[in-house]
Amino acid sequence: MSDGHWNHNTHYHRLALRVAGSASSALDVGCGEGLLTRELHASGVARVTGVDLDPDQVARARSQADDSLRYLVGDVLEVPRDEQFDLVTCFATLHHLDLDVGLRRLRSLVAPGGRLVVVGLARVGSPTDAALSLAAVPAAMVADRARGVWEHGAPVRDPEHSYGQVRAAARSILPGARWRRHLYWRYSLVWQSPA
Repeated sequence: MSDGHWNHNTHYHRLALRVAGSASSALDVGCGEGLLTRELHASGVARVTGVDLDPDQVARARSQADDSLRYLVGDVLEVPRDEQFDLVTCFATLHHLDLDVGLRRLRSLVAPGGRLVVVGLARVGSPTDAALSLAAVPAAMVADRARGVWEHGAPVRDPEHSYGQVRAAARSILPGARWRRHLYWRYSLVWQSPA
């Protein structure tokens, strides 16, 4: 990850970069100013596309990238059309979409044998969620102070669905997805499309 770009989302870019090596194409959903698209391209992914609803964020992404990266302004439910990718990433964006519709759309964008990596936010919905969220506070305070927190400038929104609801939806829509709860109030879903 680029220096000076650390926050609770970029901390988990390594999950996507770990599986990017075998991908020749990637789509970053909710790409914002394009940090992950640039990291994916630098890791060896030849064809990287970013899509974001915010034209200002896409303009920033374009201004920081060369012509080998492609950026689209639009709702991921509508663009890109008729394309699939070896790797689809979605960081801190799924909670901006209808959960079931969003997961189905993300699934449809993954080429056969490709992978989907989601890092998301969810709301507290159980005593266990509350305990894990509270336990993250001291770790986040230390990390935020030590590393500084990069403000990405993209619109933010509180999640509507609980961790349990996201996990249940993923189990139904993405059979075999690997679910993990993470520090810094994040979860991840990693799913491989059947070949």
